[in-house]
Amino acid sequence: MIRCLVAAVLSLFLALPACATDGPTQDQARILALRAANLIARQGLEKTHDLFERDGEFKHGEIYVGVIDFDGVWKVYPPRPTSEGKCVVTVTDADGHFLIQEIIAMAKDKGEGWVQYRWLNPATNRIQPKLTYVKRVPGVSLITYVGIYQ
Repeated sequence: MIRCLVAAVLSLFLALPACATDGPTQDQARILALRAANLIARQGLEKTHDLFERDGEFKHGEIYVGVIDFDGVWKVYPPRPTSEGKCVVTVTDADGHFLIQEIIAMAKDKGEGWVQYRWLNPATNRIQPKLTYVKRVPGVSLITYVGIYQ
């Protein structure tokens, strides 16, 4: 009986994250990008834009949904909404990689997947590896993406 109780308690601890302050996971980023793409496909960007801008399911803590079109124009960019409408296709990461072009290529070629680059983390003010999940929105030339720092 005691052995079963100890096993049950240990299994609970093993299932918990290592630290409550850990950032968002890869699974969370992927699921959020997929949900956002499906929502845009069903309702259109005009009706969903505000959901991505305000705190809630699609924007919380350090995680947010960004949306760009196939020309590299930001349609939704929660960290800096004033940058929406700007073409960012030539933006490079800390190592000179054209990360927006990589995001667009991933969406066009595979429909979805991970893109890795190095970016300034505003929480640490350091350049850190960032992993971004990219999803092409079905039926339109839009891409949702959600990134996490590693």
